Amino acid sequence: MAAVSGMAASIRGATESETFDLGGHTVTNINTTITSAFQEPLPLSDMIRITFVVGAGKLARQKYDDGAQKAVTSALRSLGFEEDRGASCVNECGGTFKSQHDTGKNLKTVVVFPKIAGGGSGGDGSEDMAGHMAGMSLGDDANDGGNDINSILPKGSPENMIAMSSQNVFERMLQSKCYAWHQKKGCVAAIESLKKMLEELDTKLLSGTPLEDAEQDVYDSVSMSALEEKEAFVKKEMHSQVESGKLTKWERETLIHQVTDKLETLQTEMKLAEDENKPKRLEKLKVANQKAEERKKMLEDIVPKTPHPLSRNPEISKLRVELRPLQQLEDGAKGRLLSVKETQMLARKEEILEEIERLENVSRGWFEDDDAFAARVQVSRATFDAKDKQKGGKKKPTGATGSAAGSGFRTVSASSWVTPGARKPAARSTTKKKKPAGGNVFGAMMMDSDSD
Repeated sequence: MAAVSGMAASIRGATESETFDLGGHTVTNINTTITSAFQEPLPLSDMIRITFVVGAGKLARQKYDDGAQKAVTSALRSLGFEEDRGASCVNECGGTFKSQHDTGKNLKTVVVFPKIAGGGSGGDGSEDMAGHMAGMSLGDDANDGGNDINSILPKGSPENMIAMSSQNVFERMLQSKCYAWHQKKGCVAAIESLKKMLEELDTKLLSGTPLEDAEQDVYDSVSMSALEEKEAFVKKEMHSQVESGKLTKWERETLIHQVTDKLETLQTEMKLAEDENKPKRLEKLKVANQKAEERKKMLEDIVPKTPHPLSRNPEISKLRVELRPLQQLEDGAKGRLLSVKETQMLARKEEILEEIERLENVSRGWFEDDDAFAARVQVSRATFDAKDKQKGGKKKPTGATGSAAGSGFRTVSASSWVTPGARKPAARSTTKKKKPAGGNVFGAMMMDSDSD
């Protein structure tokens, strides 16, 4: 990419959300700036918001070119960006923009969510979307006009993001935040709830009752057809997930239990149809019963998959590696006073534990129940312990035994770390062997203490 300068360089160098005022810029200049800034992904791993001020009220209107807003949006579209009113500061929304009117400051803006180099999806998602959910809501923070939108759809909630996102963004979010079958089922339930809410608003309007501001904003922003399209997509994904056998043990057992209950109901209805001499109904029930039995067999043949890994596993693993020697230090320091340096080192341990817990929590997906999430966390910890133990075993020198064998922080015993002179008794004269064994131990301890 050719070198950029001026505002374009500032945009490409941004590492956090920033606002740029286009007052005094011509249409040609704006087009050049936007093209230079966004023609290639920004070198970031986390999404940021770039806001351009393109117009103002009467007092400052003369500062801005009448075609400033159109120049920004046209340049973005030529680069492959899509307009999405529901876009927010999450990686899944990279390559989108939306126009807003900040009624509080009386400014017109175009908010851009740039394409970023680290926007690929992995683990639970491309990044910690839960950490950025608050950036998305009906009306958004710069355009809510003071409406109490949160009372209808809480800001940053999954329901809010489902309702406001475009179909493309929704499909990307579903893959990163509802990877498990039971989460997709929860997503369907949320969409059904949104549809019911719209129907209630329709009923309220038909009765002649005016909507509250927050209700009107929802009614104007969310369409029934869009929700139905999203619901159909989720159900299709659920069916595909079952057919491909991508189920956890708990999900598999849940589905088997459901089909078993259905079979029992069908058996009862078949007997009733036979007693009432209804051959046509009986035939239909037999067909349904056959399909249910086939489905049950298909589910029983599925080999359960391990729970989906935590999205922040790489970062969590690095912290656990850093935690290992600190834990060994704490275990080996019992019964003695710690030095100032050791106390400082152990203070870092609490920070690491808190950060690990935070990263585990932000790896939680939408509509994920406590038991399923706890199982994923447990798998993450067990996997790390197994890999760590395997690494220690591979590096273990031939003939080494006991806790001093192996390598790395895990294999260094607390006693050898605290008392570096512990090997000295082996080098002493053999004449000392005439003394009682207890004396040797006490002497070695005294020598080690003095050497410290």
